[in-house]
Amino acid sequence: MPALLPPPRTGLRLLNPERLTRVEDGERLHALLWSPGPGWRMASSAVLGGGIADRAWVLNAQVAHGYRRTDPARHLADLARAAGARGTGVGLMTAADVSASARARDGGAEAVVTAGISVRGWAASPERGAVAPAAPGTINIIAALPVALSDAALVNAVMTATEAKVQALLDAGLDCSGTPTDAVCVAARAEQPGAGLHAFAGPRSEWGARLARAVHRAVLSALPTGP
Repeated sequence: MPALLPPPRTGLRLLNPERLTRVEDGERLHALLWSPGPGWRMASSAVLGGGIADRAWVLNAQVAHGYRRTDPARHLADLARAAGARGTGVGLMTAADVSASARARDGGAEAVVTAGISVRGWAASPERGAVAPAAPGTINIIAALPVALSDAALVNAVMTATEAKVQALLDAGLDCSGTPTDAVCVAARAEQPGAGLHAFAGPRSEWGARLARAVHRAVLSALPTGP
């Protein structure tokens, strides 16, 4: 049971990413940079800053189709530094149009999603898995909760966000569970002295339910409407 904490402030937005534009190899590309600063713990599958750790920013950078660089983590770190990010952070990549991001909010839980689904399928496939690094992610989910979570609950939150993504894809009539290179980052407040941690973030927990609804709506809104 988590300790009894004062109700979190839900009137202010947590996720307010800055929209960035750059020209790279002659192509105009976009990015989203969320810089909440210290006091956040994040769980992510991202190529830069993945795992569970204290992080100060999240960058979701669009790259060109056919991306060929072999140092994506360094590339992301350079882009974040050039945009003014300080400290350690999380960096995600996508070939989807980042300027077409979608956001949703539910009871203080927030999500920002970019999505492209030109290459999609089911997670359980008879195809042999590749050993080479994956291409840039396509459905990227960044979510934030205004409460502190245990490490186990952070992992649980990543699961919940992924389940909500799949639900949104099915609700949109798409015959898939995602793309081969989807990525996710869930941020929660760092633990404060004397305050408790929420130990659960599954879809029927208080904050997991809010997270699931926010991610579900954001993914639905971000999905391309054309063929």
